[in-house]
Order: sequence, then structure tokens, then C-alpha cells
Amino acid sequence: MDTLVATGKLRARIEVRGTVQGVGFRPFVYRLAQRFGVDGDVCNAGGYVVIRAQAAEARLAGFVAGLAGSAPPQANVTGVNVVPLPGNVALLPGFRVVESMRGRAAPPEVPPDLATCAACVRELFDPADRRYRYPFLNCTGCGPRATIIESLPYDRPSTAMRAFPLCSECAAEYEDPADRRFHAEPIACPACGPRLSWFPGASATAHGEDALAEARHAIAGGGLVAVKGLGGYQLVCDAANEQAVDRLRAAKPRPSKPLAVMAGDLATARRLSLVDKEAERLLTSAAAPVVLLPLREDAPLAEGIAPGLRELGVFLPTSPVHHLLLADLARPLVVTSGNRAGGPIATHDAVAHLVLGPIVDGVLGHDRPIWSRYDDSVVRTRAGRTTMIRRARGYAPAPMPLPRTGPEPIVALGAQLKNTVTLARGGLAYPGPHGGDLENAEALAAFGQSVRDLCRLHDTEPDVCAHDLHPGYLSTQYARRWPAGKRIAVQHQHAHVAATAAEHGVTGPFVGVALDGLGLGDDGTFWGGEVLLASYTGYRRFGRFATAPLPGGAAAVRRPARMALGYLFGAERFDEDGDPLHAPGALLDRLGEHEVTVVRAMIDRNVNCPRASSAGRLFDAMAALLGLCDDNGYEGEAASRLEAAATGARSARALAWWLRRRDDVWVYDPVPTLRDALESIEDTQVGEVAARFHRTVAEVVVALAGKAAAALGTEVVCLGGGVFQNALLTDLVLDGLTSAGLHPLAGERVPMNDGGISYGQAAIACARSNER
Repeated sequence: MDTLVATGKLRARIEVRGTVQGVGFRPFVYRLAQRFGVDGDVCNAGGYVVIRAQAAEARLAGFVAGLAGSAPPQANVTGVNVVPLPGNVALLPGFRVVESMRGRAAPPEVPPDLATCAACVRELFDPADRRYRYPFLNCTGCGPRATIIESLPYDRPSTAMRAFPLCSECAAEYEDPADRRFHAEPIACPACGPRLSWFPGASATAHGEDALAEARHAIAGGGLVAVKGLGGYQLVCDAANEQAVDRLRAAKPRPSKPLAVMAGDLATARRLSLVDKEAERLLTSAAAPVVLLPLREDAPLAEGIAPGLRELGVFLPTSPVHHLLLADLARPLVVTSGNRAGGPIATHDAVAHLVLGPIVDGVLGHDRPIWSRYDDSVVRTRAGRTTMIRRARGYAPAPMPLPRTGPEPIVALGAQLKNTVTLARGGLAYPGPHGGDLENAEALAAFGQSVRDLCRLHDTEPDVCAHDLHPGYLSTQYARRWPAGKRIAVQHQHAHVAATAAEHGVTGPFVGVALDGLGLGDDGTFWGGEVLLASYTGYRRFGRFATAPLPGGAAAVRRPARMALGYLFGAERFDEDGDPLHAPGALLDRLGEHEVTVVRAMIDRNVNCPRASSAGRLFDAMAALLGLCDDNGYEGEAASRLEAAATGARSARALAWWLRRRDDVWVYDPVPTLRDALESIEDTQVGEVAARFHRTVAEVVVALAGKAAAALGTEVVCLGGGVFQNALLTDLVLDGLTSAGLHPLAGERVPMNDGGISYGQAAIACARSNER
């Protein structure tokens, strides 16, 4: 604007970049122009908004300032570029929203889906409103976005809504600048929009309100219903009905993993969990994520919702369909992903009927297509600090910063578990939604579709791909589609800590602390408890956890009791003359003589016993030694139960621990820790020992990070890895590092688990590409 004013020009071409499509930005620009008396027009153009404006100097200056200063709440304006408009461009009096410009002039930003806004909820339950109880109402401030967009610019013909021509009333609202639905692309009503259908079998037997009534009746009777949500099908049942919850678990199957509960309103959420101000903000935000909160002991829920845990995943309705079901049933509902174990969430109607139909009492579907698969996002808030556990609906694929810009578009393919895909282009990273675990052909096909969807929406073909170092990962095998010279292999733990560094804009060298499950190291062994002297282009291993065998490989991950035997019988030893570790009688009784004998023989003969320096496996072993979990019903169950046991225990001193030097690397020796724990459990409560173990690991991390920071000459410590999903451990580590005078950083907007791997890979690949 300074150039415009200095030259005395009163006509301008303005480009507004950021998340400015699908958030009511063009209607906002129209109203702002009306307010300042600006003539001209506005349109979408690829990935940004173009405005041609003419007004008196002061009015034009106020208009330009307001574009970022008073933008819609869901918009994210990252840049406003103002240049003089050539004199040969004619502008008519007044201001208009005009047809979009097509092209690839700027990287487009795909707007996330937005939960139903308060104004639409009022209409939904207003008998006098023409959209009364209509399950697909929306406006410029809410509704589907990323899940229905086929291509950008974001206009109705480029979305799944092109199959629903507007009726005269909706068309009038769409064209009326004073209306809340002015250019709301998913606009619909009962006369012209999508409708619900009820399928108790292969054919629909009810539609509209009658379909909703059938679903309501089934859920109220203790049944299980598949509901077509915003980004895929969901399985829904009564959260207070023990039999219904047990049936859902058996049907998926999902024997013990906690289930998310949808509450109809904040008051209900407070009856289920402890909701502080930050949690209230998250629950009522447009993203409407699942928020992990302390579970009330008297919560009116089935025991099987979150077995063995003190935490509950709670969220509020994300769509009008959910609002209607919850209001009609007047009870909290389990709302979980519509898939069978190991498979992707169903998005296509035919797949939903084939996969989910046999396990439910009916399918509540509709005729609006889902273009992109999106699960629900999951966040945790603790002591005012919010961390992302799963980045999906409501957040993805909004862009994240990149410290380095690569010379070409790069796609990062993520890890095997909690897979995400990230596209790097134009100085920004676009992390796609959570895609689940790549464990079978169905999941791999869905992964490939996610890659294509992300590239399609951003109108680009990546020249380079980044992938994990592990050759067995399906995502790594997918990378072979690129020529060898266009593939960048990234070590797993390096990607973890780089993701945290990139999120916080770290540019120089940093200390990376990765506490994780398993990641292939550059020496061919499995890593998982690492302290790295790192940058985006490389790292040096400065510290690690001592190794232990994984009896049976993946079998030890599934069965923490085996991992406990691995540490007891085969932990890396530094005091060869020291006393051996003795397995507690309770553990031996639970496992039986045969399994113990077989596992011991495997360890002694080094048969199918890969060694790993894994913090995650150490947590598993401790959980089994304390009798908390012998078998993982889901990834991280043992560690979650260990954290739950430690939470609320009185302040505890650490167990014994030692740091040793081996091959010029500092090593944490857990043998003294395990010995102290086994001796302490004889006269100490399990929760107390669990709390002491958490404090021990935190002290070890602080000590190793302090040595590494001194060696590197920095105060910046970036944490990463799935073990840092443990809120108790993370708080202890952050407090300890801060007290030691260091500057710790943890993931907040990007998951620290494997869901953040692709973002870290993208940051590293961009930096390495610059060095080529």
C-alpha cells in the first residue's frame, strides 16, 4: 500500500494469500468494500484471492488494512500484496464477486472442514426455519470443505455439491451479499440438497426424517449403526450401554483401545470429564477435535469405554446429523471410525455396505460424495498446553512453515504406523490427514489415494520424494515409483526431532531427543531412545538407551511380557560381574514355564531377537513387570496403563540409574532402574513405582540433553517420538530441561508420534535438496 500511496494511485490489484478459500473470504471482501466505498471485484485464483479495487486514497488504505485486520475467524491471511492496477483495466461502479481465475500462479491452500456454527445450529432446531432439522445445512462459516473439494479454485462446480443444482431460494441466498450464505459453496436445503437414507440391508427403506428416526430407534435399543460423516463412515452406539460397547469392540474388532465419546453440549461434556478453559475453547472451536481429558469417576458411561485409563476422548457434534442424533437421543454416543481393524475408514457407499453392513443394525447414509478421507482429529490439553495427537479433520491440510525451501515440489511419504503424507511446495508444507497404519493391501491402496488426493488438490506433481530409512515399510516401497536419484531416505528419529524443530522455526543446530518405539538406525539396528546433535541436513548420535532383545521381533511389540523377559535375560550389560536380574514370580506365573523357557532359549541363542535401544519398549517392559499389561490390545496400551498408574501418585524420587560411555556415545543403563523397581515393588504400591520410573526417565533425558547441549553449544532441545504422547513424562522433561537453563521445544500443531514423521521428512528433504 505504501507504493500505491506514494505514487498517488487510487486503483490497485491486491493478492491475498493464505487460507482464504472456503472460509467466507470473498463475501467478507464484498462487505468490506461496501463499508469503505470501494469499486471493483474479487475472485478466487488458484490458491489465493485477487481483488481489483478503486477508491479515494484514504478509503482504499482502510480497505487494504482491513483485509488482514478483520478477516473471518477461520481465514489465515499470510500475505497481502498491493500493486498499481494498469490504467487500461476498466472497473465498473460498485463491487462484485466474479468468476474464478484458473491457473497455477500460487500454491493453493485447501480449507479444512468446519464444525456446524452456532447460527446454523439455531436454524437446525427452529421450527419456523425452512432448514428446520435439515441434516446438511451450512453457511460460509461452517460445513464441509476439504472432504468435498475436487479441485481449486474453491467453487461449487469443483466440489461434490455440483450434483445438486440450487433451488430458487438457495440461489437467491447464494447471490445476496447481505446473506450469511453468500457464495457458501456447500449451500443446500431440503428442496435441492443431499438427503439421508436408511439401509437395514442392501436397499434403502426410509429417507430424510424417517431415515434419521430409524437410526435413532436402533441406537436407543442398544444397536450399532454406521453413519456417513463428513470425512468417512463412523460406527455409533450408546456410550452408556455396556452391551452395545462390547458389541462394537467385538465387531471392529477393537478389544481395548479407548473409544471417543461425542457429547451433545458442554454441560454433558463436563459430566463426563474435567473441562478447563483451554479444553472448552478446543471443544467449541470450528475444528471440533476429540479432546483427551481427565475422566470423571462418576461419568455415566459404560466401563468398556476406556478400560484401565483415567482419560477420556470427548468431542462435540461436528455436523448437523450428529446434532440431531444427540439431541433426539439425549445421551452421549460412542462415535468412532467406520472400519474393521487394520482397514481404512470407509468413504464410498458400496464399500461401507460391504464392510460395515454385516456388523451393524443399519447404515445411515446420504448421497453427497466424500472426495477425501478424513478421520477425527485428537488433541490433548494439560496445564494450559495443547498438543496434537492426530491431525485430521478441522486442521489438515492447512499449511505449516518450512525452515528451508526446496528447489522443487517434494512429497514426504511418512512412516508405517499413524501414516501421514506431506507435500512441500513454495516454502510451505501441507501435511495431509491421518491415514492410519499401513498393514495390508487395503491400507496401502488408501495411502496411494491420499498421495494422489494431496497432489491433485495442490495441482502439482512432486519431482522428489522423501521416505523412511526402513526398506520394509510399505511407504518406503511406494517410494520406488520415483527414480533412485529423486528419492531421499530419512532416518526415523531424525525426522521426529526435525518435525518439532521445523514447527517452531528453528534454523540452527539443535539437540534432538527422540523417545520412540522402533526406527531403523543408520547402523542397521533398531533405535528408539536417542539423543542427537542435529540440523536439518544431518545428525550425530550423542546418546542412547541401552539395547535389549525383542524376542520374536514384532511379537515382543505385541506382548510386553516378552519384552520384560528380553530386558531380564538379555539387556545390554555394563557391569558383567553385577547381580543378574531375577524375574518376579508373578510374571513367571502369568506366562507359564513353557513360554519363559522358549523365550530364554531364543535370547541365549540369539534366534529372532533383534536388539533395540527403544524407550517405548522399556516402558512396555516396566508395565509388564508391574503387572499392568502383558499384551498390547493396541499400540501403546502398556505405556498408557503405566502412565495411568503413575498419574495421581504422590511425588516420587527417581529409581536408580546410570550413564555409561560406549563407543564414544553416552548410554543410559536401565538395569539398575529395573533392579530398583523390582526390589521396591515388594513393599511399595504399583502407582508409586510407576511414578518413580517416569521421574527416572525424565532425569535421564535431562542429563543426556544437558551434556549434548554443552557439546553442541546450544540451548535448544527438540523433543520428538511417540513416547512423548505421555503427558506426565513430557511435563517432567520440559520442567527439568527448563530448570537446567535449556530451551525445550515440544510438538504442538504437529503430532510428536509417527503422524509427524512426514512433516519432519519434508523439512529434511528440502534442506538436503538445497545442498545437491
